Amino acid sequence: MTGKIKNYYAGGNTARGFYSLYESNLQGLDKLFILKGGPGTGKSTLMKKVGQAWAGKGFDIEYLHCSSDNQSIDGVIIPKFKVGIVDGTAPHVIEPKAPGAIEEYVNLGEAWDSDKLTAEKEAIIRLSAEISHSFETAYSRFAEALRVHDEWEKIYIENMDFNKVNQLTEKLKETFFGEMFINKQAYVRHRFLGAATPKGAVDFIPNLTEDLAKRYFIKGRPGSGKSTMLKKLATAAEQRGFDVEIYHCGFDPNSLDMVIVREIGLAIFDSTAPHEYFPSREGDEIIDMYKAAITPGTDDNYAREINEISGRYKSKMNEAISYLAQAKTLHDELEAIYVSAMDFVKIENIQEEIKAAIEQIAGVSSL
Repeated sequence: MTGKIKNYYAGGNTARGFYSLYESNLQGLDKLFILKGGPGTGKSTLMKKVGQAWAGKGFDIEYLHCSSDNQSIDGVIIPKFKVGIVDGTAPHVIEPKAPGAIEEYVNLGEAWDSDKLTAEKEAIIRLSAEISHSFETAYSRFAEALRVHDEWEKIYIENMDFNKVNQLTEKLKETFFGEMFINKQAYVRHRFLGAATPKGAVDFIPNLTEDLAKRYFIKGRPGSGKSTMLKKLATAAEQRGFDVEIYHCGFDPNSLDMVIVREIGLAIFDSTAPHEYFPSREGDEIIDMYKAAITPGTDDNYAREINEISGRYKSKMNEAISYLAQAKTLHDELEAIYVSAMDFVKIENIQEEIKAAIEQIAGVSSL
């Protein structure tokens, strides 16, 4: 039987720049292989092959997806053996906790022809600078979009009954947890619900929630209290000893978009654009924040302002995505230079060495 594959983002292109949640997802690993090497050196392919091999053996796998390349991953984790492999190049630089004991650096640069790369030095420097500029411009546009979004939120915050939101939150706590407490330390993971990518907003909600019996779809407007409610529910779960997966907003990492408590088969998430979903199976339920806590008629009363703000927001977001796409195009050019200088037979040998090391760990773990 094939193992289950869980897909998520641990890093994102956000209104606050590149934002990393890698540390939260790598904690507790006994072995972490950190891949070093330039673009096009085969890091993502290597990690995918290792993940596919172990999934094929029936072990569950976690893929940490790349927010800057829709076809790449930045990491793979095999939870059963507490083993992971990650791309350790910028911007997701991994700080080792116990170099050599837990973290092991793997230099894929051993497989490139330095003379060929030296001949392309000027192109490499130019492309690297242009890529950095594209990302910085994208982050600037996201920041501008966030300021516009704050204007949007202000309308609903000024028309919200905070007591009703608090009452709803307390009711959900009671529904979810009742008097349940687990006598253990909660295991908390911080991730991103989705990411802004060169192809637009992407999320893995269907994959992450497919095995859960109960899913709550929060509907509402910007500023209607969705994130604050999720933060309180996540805290309540942690205080009761439940393991919690906390999913941050891929646009504003200070906001939350989803909380999963697998021990009780539960997910509750912000189900508005760009990650809008609707109930599709038994156990799905909608929570409408607009109906629950916003002054009736707010949408109509502020229709002109909301429409104008929405237009400015979407324009800034589209600009930001266009710069991510530009960065990806430039990155592809840079990759091509490195690919032409690589000896992929050597990469395959390195992959086999990692594979053998993980098999040894797996053998020890099964004793």
